Amino acid sequence: MKNKTLAAWLAFLGGPLGLHRFYLHGPGDMLGWLLPVPTALGLYGVQRLQQLGVDDQLSWLLVPLLGITIAACALTAIVYGLMAPEQWNARFNPGAAPDDPAGRTWWLTVFVVATSLLVGAGVLMATIAFGFEHFWQYQLEEARKISQ
Repeated sequence: MKNKTLAAWLAFLGGPLGLHRFYLHGPGDMLGWLLPVPTALGLYGVQRLQQLGVDDQLSWLLVPLLGITIAACALTAIVYGLMAPEQWNARFNPGAAPDDPAGRTWWLTVFVVATSLLVGAGVLMATIAFGFEHFWQYQLEEARKISQ
């Protein structure tokens, strides 16, 4: 039986590593194996940013991958947490009764939905701000080169 609360927590905490996909779909899930790729690239971008500073253009492309992956996994946790028990059991527990406890919403489910909303929205806004800031800095530098 696939538990909705556990799946939502796995999506929130271990989503960038694909843990929720492995829990729900098994170790053969291709998306579960692909999720760590943008996470690793984003972490590499953060490392480059720390070592080379804000002038490194490759890190401008890589860091948002991490933010988008975290925000998408937070959204997945919200979707799982808000799914109706009948829909959850029909999709992930096909042999169970529609009102099986595995699909019910508990307080821990509500807590993960609220936490995912808070963290996911914060990470997404920070990712957008980071991307736009560096884009406009690049545009300003290019305009200075042209005007000289």
